[in-house]
Amino acid sequence: MRHVRPPRIGIVGMGHFIYWPQFPGLKERLLQKQKDFAGYFSPESSVLDLGFADDTDSAFSILKRALGEDLDALFLVMSTYVPSAVLFPFARYLPVPQILVGLQPLDQLDYGRCTTFMQLENDDVCAMPEFAGVYGRLGAAAPFFLAEAAGRREEIARRVGEFERAIAAAAAFKYAKFGYLGHTYDGMYDMNTDPTAFSAAFGSHVKMLEMCELAEYVEGAADADVREKAEEIRRVFDVRTPSLDPITDFVTDEDLFWSARCALGLERLVEENGLSSLAYYYKGENGNLYERIAASLVVGNTLLTSRGIPLAGEADLKTAAAMLAMNKLSGGASFAELHPFDARENVILIGHDGPHDVRISDAKPILRKLKKFHGKSGAGVSVEFKLKTGPVTLLSLGVGAGGRFRFVAASGESVPGEIPQTGNTNTKCRFSLPPERFVERWCAAGPTHHLALGVGNRLEEIGLFARMMKIDLALPLA
Repeated sequence: MRHVRPPRIGIVGMGHFIYWPQFPGLKERLLQKQKDFAGYFSPESSVLDLGFADDTDSAFSILKRALGEDLDALFLVMSTYVPSAVLFPFARYLPVPQILVGLQPLDQLDYGRCTTFMQLENDDVCAMPEFAGVYGRLGAAAPFFLAEAAGRREEIARRVGEFERAIAAAAAFKYAKFGYLGHTYDGMYDMNTDPTAFSAAFGSHVKMLEMCELAEYVEGAADADVREKAEEIRRVFDVRTPSLDPITDFVTDEDLFWSARCALGLERLVEENGLSSLAYYYKGENGNLYERIAASLVVGNTLLTSRGIPLAGEADLKTAAAMLAMNKLSGGASFAELHPFDARENVILIGHDGPHDVRISDAKPILRKLKKFHGKSGAGVSVEFKLKTGPVTLLSLGVGAGGRFRFVAASGESVPGEIPQTGNTNTKCRFSLPPERFVERWCAAGPTHHLALGVGNRLEEIGLFARMMKIDLALPLA
């Protein structure tokens, strides 16, 4: 199974060569800052120490190496005052997000005993305004900034983690292939997406797929593999009897084996085509094979989404992108939309009939048999759960009249309480506004009607990610 590309992060230390003969031992102190900073990154990222630049020659030498490393971001550790000529090669020739880092060793100078050596060792932010202005003069993308006292390690770790997750989300789109199977749900104008515009915005290829390929994989699944997948489904899900909803039914062994067979076909479709994500929808007619397959993908798409290969229903390519981003931002990635609000409990239900991410369920997810899928063809097994209680984030990707994409994001809280037993996810979400006012603000920001729902407050990471991708971001609750 294809894994989403991990981020490649470069670190370059910076100094001023004139200081070394003037202040013996200073360079060694500054080099240690660079080494210490590298320790803040997680093992999930590939972190490369590219060297220490203290003049234009050394900067150009490091740049040439950096250009061959396929970086997703560059951290420039400004260990003392550095002339902006040392920055120039990176700002001009390396088109990746760049973060200027100033981690001052001391919270406060010892004013009564302060020497020039001490000040230079703590001059980490001295050149930051100069660097910031030079990016603009060169016509380069504006840098990001990380300034902190080095002793505040928890805060530095938090900030580095935010940057790292945002970089990972951006890296996931690089060289990625999004599958597109079937067609959008008829009449949903907001679902229609120009694949070329999508590739221009995200740098990912959109691969058109056929139902006949999926059908071949479904029918070709080995019986032994189907039995094994059915056992996996029984382990992951709580198989339930009918609820009070008259469209629910008993889940039979036949239902489980068919869902398992369709899940195997879906996995092979993803593997054979090297997909990082998939948007799909197919209606079908009169109970034919394609209709039966399309109606029985909820379990398979949930298992894949929960393994980091997000799927989006109703062929919503934009929300497939939002789910991939949310997944890499450590918020999970469930496909969702606004459901009824509760004016008494001051919440709004948010959910959908799939795909979902069981890693962020508050309990073992439930399987229910549905005699019909409202608004869609066919019948089959569906997934029901609510998200873990605590902070949650909504991320939607809309598009304006000029064809420009925009993210819309908001953070709220998942609260405990009953949900409808209808075979769909539903999470009670509370926001800083009453649910009616939240709906008005959210809709005014221009989202797609679907969204990626994840756990945690991810607005800081989303802000960084949107800037890195050069995509507008609307925060309706800000």
